[in-house]
Amino acid sequence: MDESRAGMIRICFHGAESTGKSVLAERLRQRFGWPWVAEYGREYAETHGTDFTMDDLLAMARGQNEAMLRAGEAQPPVLILDTDPLMTAAWAQMLFGRAPQELFAYPKADLYLLFSPDVPWVADGTRFFGTDEARARFAAVAEEMLVRAGVAYTRIDGDWEEREAQVVEAVKDKMPPAG
Repeated sequence: MDESRAGMIRICFHGAESTGKSVLAERLRQRFGWPWVAEYGREYAETHGTDFTMDDLLAMARGQNEAMLRAGEAQPPVLILDTDPLMTAAWAQMLFGRAPQELFAYPKADLYLLFSPDVPWVADGTRFFGTDEARARFAAVAEEMLVRAGVAYTRIDGDWEEREAQVVEAVKDKMPPAG
């Protein structure tokens, strides 16, 4: 862990669309006070539309990284990342058939939680891959990006309560013992 993050644990929620990442990030903020960095790509899509180019995705990754760095300046004990540039790499692979190396060069989280697409998909105007087949493919690509980056990850699945319990357990396992 680099010195600028000493004592802070960055937990990244990763996975296909509509798997509960943002919902759980907000629930954990309310329950534990853990701050979270929202998905910059959603804001970008709502502002610029969803007819993405590779340049759009690279801009999203830069914006996400900047937001993560700003949030980390406060040095919270736990910082939840709704996503990070590795998820942008999955989008690039899904949309353009390739994931530029630039997307793998950003700082990595301390733990990645890979959310399974086993909850109902909800259309919200910014989501693309709602069929069972597309969700399964996106989930596989998201996992492939974690493997390609060489980061450790834990799978999160089940209903909403099970997901929340698994996330809390994974975060607590990563935290240093109280001392």
